[in-house]
Amino acid sequence: MSQTLGFIGVGVMGEPMCRHLVEKSGARVLACDRDAEPLSRLAQAGVTSAGIADIARDAEIIFLSLPSGEVVEQVVFGAQGLLPKLRAGQTLVDLSTSPHETAVRLAGALQKAGVRFADAPVMRTRVAAQAGTLAVPVGADEQTYALIEPLIKCFATDVMHAGPAGCGQVVKILNNMVVYETVLALAEARAVAVRVGMDPERLFNAFATGSADSFALRNQGFKAILPQQFPEKAFPVTYARKDLAYAVRLAEQVGVDATGAKNLVASFDAAIKAGYGDMYAPAVSLVFERAAAKGAKR
Repeated sequence: MSQTLGFIGVGVMGEPMCRHLVEKSGARVLACDRDAEPLSRLAQAGVTSAGIADIARDAEIIFLSLPSGEVVEQVVFGAQGLLPKLRAGQTLVDLSTSPHETAVRLAGALQKAGVRFADAPVMRTRVAAQAGTLAVPVGADEQTYALIEPLIKCFATDVMHAGPAGCGQVVKILNNMVVYETVLALAEARAVAVRVGMDPERLFNAFATGSADSFALRNQGFKAILPQQFPEKAFPVTYARKDLAYAVRLAEQVGVDATGAKNLVASFDAAIKAGYGDMYAPAVSLVFERAAAKGAKR
C-alpha cells in the first residue's frame, strides 16, 4: 500500500508544493483548503480533496502551508483542530512561516501525543515553488529530518537540517529580515537617485558590478523596484510585515534591539496605510517614490 500524505493549505505556495508531492512521491495525497479552486486544479493531478478530520485519520505525514503562525495554531490547537485527532506515530510538518515560540510549542504538545514535528518554512519565490526549486531549512530531530527530507525534495532543491525544532523558523525569519532590509535600502536608493536626476537603471547596474550586488538587487531590485512593478498574488507587503514582526519579537525575546528590522516594519506600515498592502512586498518603494515626487513639486 502506498503512503498517504496530507496537505492543509493549498494557496499560492501550497498548491504547487502539493502538486509536486503527488507527481513525484508516488504517495496518495489528501488536500484541504477553504478555497475550492486550487483543490479543483489539484484534482486533475491526482490529489484528493478531504477534510481535516479525514486527513488526521488517514495520513501518515501531514504538511501545513498556512498564512501565519496564528492560523497554524488555530488549525492545530483549535476546537476542531488537528491535535485531538492525531495519533502516535504520525508526523506534522509546518511549511508556514511561524514565530519561533509557536514551533517550540507545537513540538512540545505533539511530542506528548507521540507525534513527530518539524518546522520547515519555505524560502524563495512563487516561481520557485512552481518549478520545485525552493530552499527549505528544517527544524527537527535527526530521525524526523531523515523521514521527511525525501518528501521535501519533491518541491525543493536545497534542503538543510537547521537544528532542533524552532531552528527552521529562525533561519526563515532572519533570512527575510536580511533580504527585506536590503530591499528597503534599494527602495531608498532609487528614490534618491530619481530625485537628483540620475537614471535609476544606471545606478542599479553600477550596484551589480560592485559590493552592493545581492540576491535582493538582482531579484526584487531589477525585477520590481527598478520598473516599479508590484503585482498582486505574489508575496505581499502584509506578509512581509508579518515576517518582520516575528523577527522583531524574536530579537526582543533574546535582548537584541533590532533597529533595522523595526524601521522596516514602520516602512511596511506606511505602505499598508497608503494602500499598497496587497502588492508584492518591494512595493514599500512606492512610499519613498511618492515622497520624492511630492518634494520635486515644491
